[in-house]
Amino acid sequence: MLDNLTQRLAKVVKTMRGEARLTETNTADMLREVRLALLEADVALPAVREFIANVKQKALGEEVIASLTPGQALVGVVQRELASLMGADLGPEASQLSFATQPPAIILMAGLQGAGKTTTVGKLAKYLREQKKKKVLTVSADVYRPAAIGQLQTVTAQVGADFFPTEITDKPVDIALAALDYAKRHYHDVLIIDTAGRLGIDEAMMKEISAIHAAVKPIETLFVVDAMLGQDAINTAKAFNDALPLTGIVLTKLDGDARGGAALSVRHITGKPIKFAGTAEKLDGLEAFDPTRMANRILGMGDILALVEEAQKGVDVAAAKDLAHKIKGGGKFDLNDFKAQLGQMKKIGGLSNLMDKLPAQFQQAAGGANMDQAEKQVRRMEGIINSMTAQERAKPELIKASRKRRIAVGAGVQVQEVNRMLSQFDQMQSMMKKLKGGGMMKMMRGMKGMMPGMR
Repeated sequence: MLDNLTQRLAKVVKTMRGEARLTETNTADMLREVRLALLEADVALPAVREFIANVKQKALGEEVIASLTPGQALVGVVQRELASLMGADLGPEASQLSFATQPPAIILMAGLQGAGKTTTVGKLAKYLREQKKKKVLTVSADVYRPAAIGQLQTVTAQVGADFFPTEITDKPVDIALAALDYAKRHYHDVLIIDTAGRLGIDEAMMKEISAIHAAVKPIETLFVVDAMLGQDAINTAKAFNDALPLTGIVLTKLDGDARGGAALSVRHITGKPIKFAGTAEKLDGLEAFDPTRMANRILGMGDILALVEEAQKGVDVAAAKDLAHKIKGGGKFDLNDFKAQLGQMKKIGGLSNLMDKLPAQFQQAAGGANMDQAEKQVRRMEGIINSMTAQERAKPELIKASRKRRIAVGAGVQVQEVNRMLSQFDQMQSMMKKLKGGGMMKMMRGMKGMMPGMR
């Protein structure tokens, strides 16, 4: 996420921290680097100018100059201003969805075609069901894209929410009103309306979505914008902000763009808070947006809190306790346990997602590991274990040459891959033995080499 910006700013932050004394010259040099990093990341020029002016004013103020560690104080100024650029100045409540209305609370989704609106509706429905314990109904008012209604029906079913069926012959306003009536009669807490997008902004589109807004009076009108749009994101945001009383922004595809800085400008241009960020294609790839924590991640400081939250959501606590009791009681760590550990890793977003939330120094310690390759390797290992018999998984010592050849054929891999997986299993098994004896530091050292690229 915002890889280039993070790399550039992390270097600047490291330089700043090393400064024992701030002068106009070294402050100007650092601000120039920050300015270039933001511009290269496609952050809008007005937003960059305001950001740099604010940092400069505070950097040369008493608080920083009088500090015993002026370099670190300046890092603090940059971090706070970056968080402010993304909406921290609006207060913590601004980025929360409002449900302060007679149910159902209506959420209207707006944006261009291709921004990821329909998938985002599914992700949001999942978030509201699981995190907010809401009964959710979705409806598609997109009668122009033939597959749109079917796509929303599919993603809604996948996340366990309710779907209101419609036909392409129906009128969008009538669809919205019918869905609202249904939601009231069936006691839904939230109704999410997916609207039509176009390849570009046109008058007919704006009239239609304005009419839907006037008919159902949503409590939340969210503008869904593709972070990969570059400077076009800013023009689109302006047009929608002029046509609709937007209440917030959802950034999508933040994981797919190394620059993505234009997304940071949207808050500055519209004055509306960023409420969610789409960070993966999977239906759980939606994060409630926190400007301060995002600023930390962009500056290479990591977001450990998000890491802990994801671990809490994804980790099967009962299974982890069972494994701990098994190991402590002298039980052997087998291939079933190994596969379960691989599954837990996938549940909390995979290696690349974990790495993205770690501070820069930890990412550098990974030695430039190819996380995509590592995740493919994890999936391959699961496939190999799936090709084994129940007896082989429980007693890995049975797996000799002939069995390895059969397992390799079943998994569609070479025998060398089976040997590599078993070698990694042996390493994990030996770590578990050390864990039983409380040798945590030995175990951490033993993790070296467990994943491809992790040397």
